[in-house]
Amino acid sequence: MKKNFAALLSASFLLSPIVASQASADDFRRPPVVVQKKVIVERTVVRPHWKKGYRVSASERRRFSDVNDYRRYRLAPPPRGYRWVRADHDFLLIGVTSGVISNVIVVR
Repeated sequence: MKKNFAALLSASFLLSPIVASQASADDFRRPPVVVQKKVIVERTVVRPHWKKGYRVSASERRRFSDVNDYRRYRLAPPPRGYRWVRADHDFLLIGVTSGVISNVIVVR
């Protein structure tokens, strides 16, 4: 029994390189696969919609959201008579009574 087991074990060690070489030889017979990619990069230029000195109408001011926690966004405290608002992901410093934009911070 021990002799049969030893003979099978030695045969498996002798045949394993032959099987491995046959598997590696099959890889060279296949034609190479060529993958072609066409990458198109589109760049969009973001121009600020808001400008300094622009007067914001009352209907436009309704869709703005007030920014009470301006420190969270690292904004300077607004002077008296002004407030920070957020419009289209941008921060605007507008006059409370006049609605004139005095500062624009564009967020990307």
